[in-house]
Amino acid sequence: MKIIFHKGYKNSSYASDTAATEGRTESIMDLLSIQRDYSVIKPKAAPIEDVLRAHMEGHVSRIRQDDKLFQIALLSAGGAISAAEIAFDGEPTFACIRPPGHHASPASCWGFCYFNNMGIALLKLSSEGKIKGAFILDFDAHTGDGTINVLSEYPEIKILNPFSCDRKAYIAEIEERLARIDGVDIIAVSAGFDSYEKDLGKKLKRFDFYLMGRLLKKASKRLCNGRRFAILEGGYYLKDLGKNALAFCQGFE
Repeated sequence: MKIIFHKGYKNSSYASDTAATEGRTESIMDLLSIQRDYSVIKPKAAPIEDVLRAHMEGHVSRIRQDDKLFQIALLSAGGAISAAEIAFDGEPTFACIRPPGHHASPASCWGFCYFNNMGIALLKLSSEGKIKGAFILDFDAHTGDGTINVLSEYPEIKILNPFSCDRKAYIAEIEERLARIDGVDIIAVSAGFDSYEKDLGKKLKRFDFYLMGRLLKKASKRLCNGRRFAILEGGYYLKDLGKNALAFCQGFE
């Protein structure tokens, strides 16, 4: 399994929000980087032309006014692109990136997000004729409204933000949706670990992250030759964040 990471993601000075908290990426990489079968890939910043497939020029210009923020947002989008490209070539991939992106819409953003990493990555694959259909599972505690908005004109890209309150019903909702989808060229995951029982979402246990990873792996093998990737969104309970990310990856690998 490939892990996408750049030391620039450790920089917590780009903002003062919760996603920029010092130690978030380290808590994950301290565990993922020592797994024998995982290798770490260093991404490049996303080219502006890739960002502009998902965002209006005015939005990009507003983010550009803060150069430190702009550079790390481009680097995060580039990490998502790398994950998608590696996954398309057949290797499961997890991108430990920040800032997150699923609240970034074409002309606006909120919730610690600036560029829509998921939308940028999938639209790049689509623009190159590599994919037409895709399935996105967003298991963050908050609905990925930005991803929905960015991809609203692409009906072949299906998005699931599970809404079930009970953890067993939540997993069942994912299973049921995976059983019904078709026409998928890649499976993508907005991995928000703030849905954890000790985090903001107060719902899922660690085993649930493993189980979701395993379900997605199985579906990808059935639907799209195993093409699958995940990118980091939320997750703020640092004591268990790395363990939860590892559990997901162990199911997903």
